[in-house]
Amino acid sequence: MTPDEVGARLVEALGAVTEVSASVSGGQAHARATVDVPPESWAAALLAARDDPELACDFFDWLSAVDELDAGFSVVAHLWSTSRRHGVLVRTRVARDTPAVESVVPIYPGAAWHERETHEMFGIDFPGHAELRPLLLPPEFEGHPLRKEFVLASRVAKPWPGAKEPGESGHGGGKRAPMRPPGVPAPGEWGPA
Repeated sequence: MTPDEVGARLVEALGAVTEVSASVSGGQAHARATVDVPPESWAAALLAARDDPELACDFFDWLSAVDELDAGFSVVAHLWSTSRRHGVLVRTRVARDTPAVESVVPIYPGAAWHERETHEMFGIDFPGHAELRPLLLPPEFEGHPLRKEFVLASRVAKPWPGAKEPGESGHGGGKRAPMRPPGVPAPGEWGPA
């Protein structure tokens, strides 16, 4: 099946769902179908991709999110058919104030680790997931480091090594004063005393 046919077939399999759209992205050699579904149809879309005999997406490749700022978060999963040799990217958008989308672990058990990571890094909840416990960060860590508003204070506390700022190449010109990201206190104003 071509990527267009894969996307159209998944949209057809979700027939009763409204607001489903499909598109194809990537160059000719790496083209893939992308199907956008509403959050309430997230699990149904992944189940249809797995169980529809023409799609047969039996391999869960990955799941993650993208911080779209005021538009919320895009939750994205890539599925692959090992027998038919095609893939599909399924995407949904969740609200920023209450980011949650149904867990797909009952459909693809391999999604457990990915949902834990996405929960930890973006703060997106996956109702139905039995163990959304920390995976990569220490228990005392506060915040969600892949959210765009998360401030990386480490660069303020310790200058970045090497000539990474404009004017630091050593080829004349003065060194630009280091800039502190908005909301980051000056060194000495935060952390243990």
